[in-house]
Amino acid sequence: MNQKKTRFGGLFHKRSAFSVWLASDDAYEEMCVSGYVPLSSNPEIITGVTRIANLVASMTIHLMNNTDKGDVRINNELSRFLDITPNRWMTRFTLMSGIVRTLLLEGKGNSVVYPKTAGGLLQSLDPINPSRVSFRPQNDGYSIVIGGAPYSPDDLLHFVINPDPHYPWQGTGYHAALQDVAGNLQQESVTKRGFLSSKWKPSIVVKVDGLTEEFSNKDGRKKLLDSYLDSTDAGEPWMIPAEQFDVQQVKPLSLTDLALNESVSLDKQTVASILGVPPFILGVGNFSRESWNNFIDTSIMPLATMIQQEMTRKLLLSPNWYIRFNSRSLHAYDIKDLATIGDDQFVRGIMTGNEVRDWLGLSPVEGLDDFVILENYIPRGMIGEQNKLNGGQT
Repeated sequence: MNQKKTRFGGLFHKRSAFSVWLASDDAYEEMCVSGYVPLSSNPEIITGVTRIANLVASMTIHLMNNTDKGDVRINNELSRFLDITPNRWMTRFTLMSGIVRTLLLEGKGNSVVYPKTAGGLLQSLDPINPSRVSFRPQNDGYSIVIGGAPYSPDDLLHFVINPDPHYPWQGTGYHAALQDVAGNLQQESVTKRGFLSSKWKPSIVVKVDGLTEEFSNKDGRKKLLDSYLDSTDAGEPWMIPAEQFDVQQVKPLSLTDLALNESVSLDKQTVASILGVPPFILGVGNFSRESWNNFIDTSIMPLATMIQQEMTRKLLLSPNWYIRFNSRSLHAYDIKDLATIGDDQFVRGIMTGNEVRDWLGLSPVEGLDDFVILENYIPRGMIGEQNKLNGGQT
């Protein structure tokens, strides 16, 4: 009997002329991924990046004044520009979301914004297409080249993550770390799609004598199946020649048998670790409030701090002013916890009633702008001076 070779999973093995065909060359090619896989086309990576970008963009931007009695929020045209209308065509949310996405993906750790001014006043913050930006080292620093024209870093906002060890003013991003795992996820996705759409998953295998004349062509094989295996009534038994047929029931392979789900979960966890997002954002594991709050404190806020520091040192002239992103709304709070904290601060004279209402998302009401405190909240050394202990009215 002639021996032929077929390719399966990159390996070659021998098969007889009439045994089961495991995979064709076309099927093999469909299961392979070749060429560069853009990070922006990977569902897991774009999900994590989008979540980070949207959270940073969701934080309101406060213009603060550092005074001797503490930091005070400033409300003026500049604060409105920064928080509401930083660009003629975009809101603050859109602008910040684009800056963070560029940092994490297309900009490879760098995002450049041009502050447009007129008469010394800010008019617009215009993000620069990362494909037009390059960086040129100089003896005393570097210059930013946009479309072939060099600019001083003092005239532009240059946001950086994961600084290059040789050129700390330039970011490197996470492309090198994410590229391999992105390729793995792409291959796993193609493998899963090819496996689910493959026709090579029979639940019954019929072993037929290869010398049977009808088995030599397609019409003959169909005739044999119709004659012996096809049945019009459910439950009707098959009548087949014992010398020519051997019927076996087999269990088709599943994704669990291929260990594909475990491999995908591990790669998703790797992506989550590199980006600094909780695994449940990428569909691995369950939501945890502690993990979410830790994600806000250790991933979102460092990124926001870098952006607010760059904006403060490049956009503000007063040494007492600074820009701050408000992160309180991003934490996973329970409404009971907020109410309990607000009540405690109110009765201790630390927060006014309207500040507590604002904390809970309620509008202010008249009469709750004063600080109040219960009578028995007094220094321990003055306990004996209470009126009720000296015969006075309570």
